[in-house]
Amino acid sequence: MVELSARPIVASDVPGCREAVRPGKNGILVPPRDIDALAEAIAALAADPARREAMGRAGRTLAERCFAEEIVARETLALYRAALAEKTAQR
Repeated sequence: MVELSARPIVASDVPGCREAVRPGKNGILVPPRDIDALAEAIAALAADPARREAMGRAGRTLAERCFAEEIVARETLALYRAALAEKTAQR
């Protein structure tokens, strides 16, 4: 049984979504504002349970490796520290 949060992603090919979706691996990116492409992507996943499950597992793994709360917090703090150090060095 697949965990509830292990789901494939169908998203627009825009910044932010591109970082979370590995096309063909954990989801499908469609052109922004392309309703037909969006419908086709959803229909393709709806018709293929094995593909949905595999993509869902891959998405869950990616989320745990790259987007876990601890990782996001650590990387955000590192950016803040770097910005502060740069600002201090400019003085």
